[in-house]
Amino acid sequence: MKVKNIAIIAHVDHGKTTLVDKIMHHCSIFRENENTGELILDNNDLERERGITITSKNVSVIYKDTKINIIDTPGHADFGGEVERVLNMADGVCLLVDAFEGPMPQTRFVLQKAISLGLKPCVVINKVDKENCTPEEVHEAVFDLMFELGAEEWQLDFPTVYGSAKHNWMSDDWRKPTTSIEPLLDMVLEHVPTPVFEEGTLQMLITSLDFSSFTGRIAIGRLQRGILKEGMQIALVKRDGSKVKSKIKELHTFEGLGRKKVSEVQVGDICALVGLEGFEIGDTVADAENPEALKTIAIDEPTMSMLFTINDSPFFGKDGKFVTSRHIKERLEKELEKNLALRMQLTDSADKFMVFGRGVLHLSVLIETMRREGYELQIGQPQVIIKEIDGVKCEPVEEMTIDLPETVSGTAINMVTIRKGEMLSMEGKGDRMVCKFIIPSRGIIGLRNQLLTATAGEAIMTHRFLEYQPLKGGIPERQNGSLVSMETGQAIPYSIDKLQDRGRFFVHPNEDIYEGQVIGENSRQDDMAVNITKTKKLSNVRSSGADDKARIIPAIKFSLEEALEYIQKDEYVEVTPNHLRLRKIYLKEVDRKRNKM
Repeated sequence: MKVKNIAIIAHVDHGKTTLVDKIMHHCSIFRENENTGELILDNNDLERERGITITSKNVSVIYKDTKINIIDTPGHADFGGEVERVLNMADGVCLLVDAFEGPMPQTRFVLQKAISLGLKPCVVINKVDKENCTPEEVHEAVFDLMFELGAEEWQLDFPTVYGSAKHNWMSDDWRKPTTSIEPLLDMVLEHVPTPVFEEGTLQMLITSLDFSSFTGRIAIGRLQRGILKEGMQIALVKRDGSKVKSKIKELHTFEGLGRKKVSEVQVGDICALVGLEGFEIGDTVADAENPEALKTIAIDEPTMSMLFTINDSPFFGKDGKFVTSRHIKERLEKELEKNLALRMQLTDSADKFMVFGRGVLHLSVLIETMRREGYELQIGQPQVIIKEIDGVKCEPVEEMTIDLPETVSGTAINMVTIRKGEMLSMEGKGDRMVCKFIIPSRGIIGLRNQLLTATAGEAIMTHRFLEYQPLKGGIPERQNGSLVSMETGQAIPYSIDKLQDRGRFFVHPNEDIYEGQVIGENSRQDDMAVNITKTKKLSNVRSSGADDKARIIPAIKFSLEEALEYIQKDEYVEVTPNHLRLRKIYLKEVDRKRNKM
C-alpha cells in the first residue's frame, strides 16, 4: 500500500482542524451512527476553550488504496518548536489560507520552515464563501510570499484548490462549488511525493513523544530507510553522538484516530515504538551493528523568561494538591522532555525556578495546564531575554500586524510608536486598516489589553519573532499604581462603595482577601494601601437603613495572560486551581518601603 505523509499548516483560525474533521468523515473512519462532534482533534479542555491547536496530532485515513497520514499543526508562533519537529515527518504540506485575510504573519512563519525543509506545498484557499473575499488576489499573494521566502521552481509550481471546509466542498474553480472535498484529496495523491526508498541500514528520527501509564514513554517518528520489526535490537544515536543499545518491544502504526499493533513497518510510514529507554526527541533509531545518525532537529531559541516559585501567600494549600517546590520542580522537568522550546534554570534559592519560553502564550499554556492538574504556584513578571552580540546588548524584535477599524487607526499607531514600534506599511481593506510594524518583544507585553480598550475590542493583533536587534531604549510601564489591601479578611460592600472613586476593583464583595494582595488599580500613579474590610458602625444614634444604598461597579477579572501582562516588577500572580490573585512580593507595607527599588 502506498503511503503519503502530509502536514496541514496555516495561521490561527484559518480552519486546519475543521478541514481534518471533514477529511476523516469523507474517508469514513467513523460508523454511520457515531456522534463525533466537531473539532475532533482538539482533545484537551484548553484547546477546546481557546479554539486553538496547541500540540500537533496524527491521524491516518485511507483514500483510493493509499494511506494518508495527516498531521494537524498549531498555528501560533509561540508553538514553533512543535511545528518544526512535526514537519520532519511530512513529505508535503497542505497550506491553508483564508480567502479574505490572505497570508498572515504565522502563515509566513510555518511556510518558511516547510520550504527550507524542501517540502512540496499544496495550497488550499479556504472560506471562499465569505463576503468581499478575493480568492485570485490571495492566490497571487501566496505565490509572492513563496517567492520571497526563496522557494525553488518546483515548489513555486504549486497546485491550488478553492472551497469551504466548513460547508464540506473543494473545487478547482471557486465559482463552481462541488459536493465533497475529493478534489483536495486527489490533489494530495497527485502532487505529494511518495517517500523515496533509500538503500541502507535502519534510520528513524524521533520527532515526538507520547506517554502511556502502562508502557511508559513512546517514541514517534517516520521510518526513513531500512525496516523495523517487533523485538529487534537497535542502537539509539543521541544528540551528542553517543550510542546506546536498546530493544523495541512493540510497534504501532496510526490508523484512524487510534493506533494498531503491527509486526513490522514499511519505509515512509509514521510509527510509534514502545519499550525504548532513555531516548529524547531528536535522537536517531539506527542499526544495532553499524548505526548512522540523521540530522537532529534545530529549535529556535526562547525569547522570554518568567520566575516560577512556590505559593507562600497566607492562602496557600487551600485549593491545590501540589504545593511544595519538589512538586513544581518535578512537573517542570517532566514538561521539558516533550516541550522542546522550553528551558529551565535553577536559581540560588531552592524554591524559585527561571523558565524560558517562546512567548507569554507558550508559558501561560503550561501554567494553565499545571493549574488544572492541581498545582499552586506564583509567577513573576515576564521578562525578555537580552543577549550580547558582538559586544552590543540586543533584544528580540517581532513583526506585528494589527487589523482594526479605520476610525481608530490613529490611536493604535500612536500606542505602538510610544512602545518603540516602527511602521512598515498600512493598507485599507474595506472599512478596516491592516498595519504592519516592527516592535521589540518588550513592547508587546501588555499591549493587547490597551489596544482592545482603545478600539472597543475590534483590533486583531498577530505577531511573530523576527530577530535580535540592538536595545531600543526605555519603554513606558503601566501608568497607574495598585490598590493594595492593608488587612486580611473579607471585602465588605460598604467599604468598596466608599472607595470606588479611588480606582477600579479586582475583587467581588465578600471575597476573601489578605494583606498585601493587589485588589484594584489606583486612578493615580503610585500604589495606595486601602482597607476594604471595614464594616459600617451600627449604633443607636442613627438607623442602619437611612443611608444611601451601596452601588458597586462589577469587579474586573483577568485571564491568566492578562494578569501576567498586567503585573509590575514588584508583584506576583498567585495561581491556584480555583483562583488567580495578584499580590505584592512583600506583603507588609513596612517591608515594601524598606526594599523599595
